[in-house]
Amino acid sequence: MNKNHTLIAIDLFSGCGGLSEGLKQAGFKVVAGIEIDKNAARTYKMNHPETVLFEDDIRKLGAEEILNLLNNKPLHLLTGCPPCQGFSALRKLNRKQAVFDERNGLVEEYYRFIEGLKPLTIMLENVPGLVDYSLFERIIKKIKKLGYEIDYKIVNIAEYGVPQRRKRLVLVGSKLGKIEIAPGIETIFTVRDALEKLKQIDIENDKLHQIYPKHTERVQKLISFIPKNGGSRKDLPDKFKLKCHQRDNVGFNDIYGRLSWGAVSSTITGGCLNPSKGRFLHPEKDRCITAREAALMQTFPVDYKFPTDMPRAELALLIGNALPPEFSRRQAENIFLHIEKCYG
Repeated sequence: MNKNHTLIAIDLFSGCGGLSEGLKQAGFKVVAGIEIDKNAARTYKMNHPETVLFEDDIRKLGAEEILNLLNNKPLHLLTGCPPCQGFSALRKLNRKQAVFDERNGLVEEYYRFIEGLKPLTIMLENVPGLVDYSLFERIIKKIKKLGYEIDYKIVNIAEYGVPQRRKRLVLVGSKLGKIEIAPGIETIFTVRDALEKLKQIDIENDKLHQIYPKHTERVQKLISFIPKNGGSRKDLPDKFKLKCHQRDNVGFNDIYGRLSWGAVSSTITGGCLNPSKGRFLHPEKDRCITAREAALMQTFPVDYKFPTDMPRAELALLIGNALPPEFSRRQAENIFLHIEKCYG
């Protein structure tokens, strides 16, 4: 892609930097971000030191504080992944209504910054469940009233070069004309494709690759009985099955499951460093995936830095909650091309 222009982006709800990484790879200059979580902000600054990061509650920030960084230059893209856990499929399990969570209203904050910063284009990513609620419908109407053409849909990120099964809601908008969500690609990247990148680093001295849970002798033996390359807890001898799992259709099938070399992984969640939370066992080795392996399946670059001095569960949340950079890159490149085309 011919990146003739310096296009400016701002990344709200920055997390540990997955979205910003994709924006940068697509050719955008990320001038500012906002992140309240200390662990996420620390990780972000380790990898994006050139970006001004506001470490504060977005509800306490005014758009004018960011406008000052633009020096009267246009803002080409405003992105955001506002936390909306109350609308997630897992939180809504067996409920018709969204779970009350004060973070659900953060979508309104995203709109407030659209109104205040007046970007040429916007991109929002979120949980699929958000699309079914009146809050989302209200935001769409308000954004359209500001003069944006809108497109949104639920996509599987495996169709965008991410070796992982995960559905997300994506919304894009433009003041420059009609815009559409980036099309998916036919090539599917697998667990093998992701983990082969370990060859590019010194894994013996990579502290992130040394982080994974150590188990009791009984659990370690249980793991050893799970067939390689895609086996699950259902393949265990009865004496190793937990009592609560010995009845049919009880519990989540993926727990203590192995990944398959030739397929995409299950969703890399905030529990990705705990095999009792999902299908997070290595395809061949009798252990959970490492923090580095989880990051690679989230498509972070092999040299992306994460703090290794925090509790393992908190590190897993950082990695699992991130927007995969490759997915971000493909969406952002689509927007970059749209802007260049409209600029002529």
